[in-house]
Amino acid sequence: MIKLLVSACLLGERVRYDGRAAFCHSDWLGRWAQESRIVPFCPEVGAGLSIPRLSAEIEPGATAEEVLAGRARIRRSDGADVTGAFLRGARLAVEAAFAAGARLAVLKDRSPSCGVISVHDGSFGGRITPGQGVTAALLARHGIRVFPETQIEQAAEYLRILETGGHGRRSPG
Repeated sequence: MIKLLVSACLLGERVRYDGRAAFCHSDWLGRWAQESRIVPFCPEVGAGLSIPRLSAEIEPGATAEEVLAGRARIRRSDGADVTGAFLRGARLAVEAAFAAGARLAVLKDRSPSCGVISVHDGSFGGRITPGQGVTAALLARHGIRVFPETQIEQAAEYLRILETGGHGRRSPG
């Protein structure tokens, strides 16, 4: 059975920087949980960051790939460099995915770790820009297909394709 790595905050775990969850109401997540397919993971907490913690963003104008290559940093709102923790969390997420046999991930968008299609712009002004977080980028680099929580239907279709070779239909209910 193919498993999915899922951002722990989407499952109701209070692991976000502000100590809250970002619970995602989804029939698919409920079904996958019942089927024991979900591998919950928070890269930031996995790396040892506290709950709550100051918010962090990739430097303005930089990308996750540049962070992974050592050419850019992730900084907290007070200016402290937390790049090492974010890189450690990304590596731990890849290890968790491989250990569980996960071939796809559903991640919390806009996060400097888990953003799939967008992240904050690094100004700490609440502005969003297209891009990935470092965990999403590293998972993708290792062949794990990543989806934001807004594309769970597409993740379900991708899982169906993986399991059936493109044949048959499955629905959440």
